[in-house]
Amino acid sequence: MELSDYRKEIDRIDREMVKLFTERMDIAADIGRYKQEKGLPVYDPQREQEKLSILGEQTREELQPYVEKLYAAIFELSRSYQHSLDPGSK
Repeated sequence: MELSDYRKEIDRIDREMVKLFTERMDIAADIGRYKQEKGLPVYDPQREQEKLSILGEQTREELQPYVEKLYAAIFELSRSYQHSLDPGSK
């Protein structure tokens, strides 16, 4: 396989990841609105720890630290997006 072939595969995966990330953020927005309606905090450390634990079990050992960093960023982006939807935060 040539480098250009590997890059095409990365490009394909990146397109899928952007699509899935967009879907995830749309659901995070729904969750954010639900939490606002119910007076719940955006940040749920217990849920994030549970999620990291499950993801760690699904990940090859050598990639676990990277998945943890990836999801730490995703969680932060989700919380930030949920806060941006709060009419009281603007």
